[in-house]
Amino acid sequence: MDYPRAVLEKAQRLEQLLQRVAAGEPLNQVNDALGFNLDQDQLARLQAKYKAGGCTWEALIDGRHGHPRKAHSALREWLYTRKKGDEEVRAPRLAVEIKEKFGVELSDGHINYLLRKRGLSAPPGRPYKRRPPVGEATAASAAPSESVDNAGTFFPRSREGGDGSG
Repeated sequence: MDYPRAVLEKAQRLEQLLQRVAAGEPLNQVNDALGFNLDQDQLARLQAKYKAGGCTWEALIDGRHGHPRKAHSALREWLYTRKKGDEEVRAPRLAVEIKEKFGVELSDGHINYLLRKRGLSAPPGRPYKRRPPVGEATAASAAPSESVDNAGTFFPRSREGGDGSG
């Protein structure tokens, strides 16, 4: 695996630290010289890792050096331009378009995070319902209202005088 140069240099400096401590130099002095802040417990773990790996600096490589960036700069610029062009488009639709155009899967939450960083996100909450123009009737207003006169017949009374006569 290709590691960043900084990760490789750190592993080599750790090897130097272990060799200098093994030669008899005090840990705090070697820490200061090489830019580390290791205590005795961390030193013991590194020594064990170094010996188990065949006493090579490659054994000291820390594999946690980040993850590849999915949302590269070209994708982000396209996303920002797309959102500026159409403010009504939301993250689920943008995720589909990004998958089609760039072949990268981004979650809705990450897209919203990127948009929020640039001040392009929609306000929180559900969007307002738009009222139809005055001349148009909606399905709710066209439907006849139901009578609630007999609504009490569906709810049985309790044992303790539900009608007040008890």
